[in-house]
Amino acid sequence: MSGRNVTIILVAVLGLFVLSNSLYVIKETERGVLLRFGEVVDPDITPGLHFKVPFVNNVRKFDGRVLTVDSQPERFFTQEKKALIVDSYAKFRVADTAKFYTATNGEESRAMGLLSQRINDGLRNQVAVRTIQEVVSGERDQLMEAITAQLDVVARDELGVEVVDVRVKQIDLPPDVSESVYRRMNAEREKEAREHRAQGRELAEGIQAAADREVTVISANAYRDAEQIRGDGDAEATRIYADSFNQDPEFYSFTRSLRAYQDAFQGSGDVLLIQPDSEFFRYLKDPKGGS
Repeated sequence: MSGRNVTIILVAVLGLFVLSNSLYVIKETERGVLLRFGEVVDPDITPGLHFKVPFVNNVRKFDGRVLTVDSQPERFFTQEKKALIVDSYAKFRVADTAKFYTATNGEESRAMGLLSQRINDGLRNQVAVRTIQEVVSGERDQLMEAITAQLDVVARDELGVEVVDVRVKQIDLPPDVSESVYRRMNAEREKEAREHRAQGRELAEGIQAAADREVTVISANAYRDAEQIRGDGDAEATRIYADSFNQDPEFYSFTRSLRAYQDAFQGSGDVLLIQPDSEFFRYLKDPKGGS
């Protein structure tokens, strides 16, 4: 190969190298800054194909999408000096590329660490002015809105990022406090259960007493009605017997004597000592009952 051809090849390779280092692309999901010897000359490069001077300019690209920083659970104290373990996260995105690059050197991990510290500081301040009831349920939404607005101002000014949202994932009591709270809640529930059982027994006894009283009243009324009906029946039977026997008193006397004989002589071992002229033998001596 001649020296001329080698020179042409070297020039072509050098040209390709220079061209490849002169062109760069910023995607729609990216944000970028153009540097010249480390100094920011273009703080917000638009998406597309761009040109830079090799070895003079440098481009730093950042993720322009919404990112998530997941903070570690921290212990905070409420207004009543009660400890809570709060686990939170935040959504943010790069708003000012120049400030973001200056504050974090373009490192997302560093930005997340700094933002996490500010989230914890903001949460500590917000929790400190609220009671445990307000933090857990009463003003939880207001707390997140307040910390989001406050943190967004600080993050824009110091880190060049926009805080989209801050959310509390979980609020727990510390293990030592949780155990004492559990014991207190258990004691309260047991006390409440005993009260309910006592009220239930009292109500059951009242119902049982009312039922027993009702049974006694119903039984007494039924016995009274039965005795009254039985008395009316006996009176009616006596009247019927009296009417029947008054129609023929002699026949009544005869049948009564026969029943007396039957009752007296039905036993095999009975012995009667009676005078022969006794009234008992009246119809035995004379079928007509003559004396």
